[in-house]
Amino acid sequence: MILLEAQTPSTATVVGLGIGMVFFGLICLIAICYLLGFIMKKVNKSTADKEPASVTASPAVSAPTAEPIVNRQELIAAVSAVIAEELGQDVEAIRIKSIKKL
Repeated sequence: MILLEAQTPSTATVVGLGIGMVFFGLICLIAICYLLGFIMKKVNKSTADKEPASVTASPAVSAPTAEPIVNRQELIAAVSAVIAEELGQDVEAIRIKSIKKL
């Protein structure tokens, strides 16, 4: 009986197979993500169709209007306390010059 010697693969073969397996795995993950996204869109459409007619969607949120800040001093105190906590300083060391609504 003749025993065959095991051949050692070359470095290029090992690197090529490694990179190929990684990219194959990534392509499979991308395909799974697209498939799950497609399934979830179908499920969401079918559940939206089954909702009773009495339930209405909430109205679209309009752009915020320029309303005055009701409790401005409380807002400034809260913001300065948060900033002081993040910076690790006393609240007295922080001076807020202006607050603008974004």
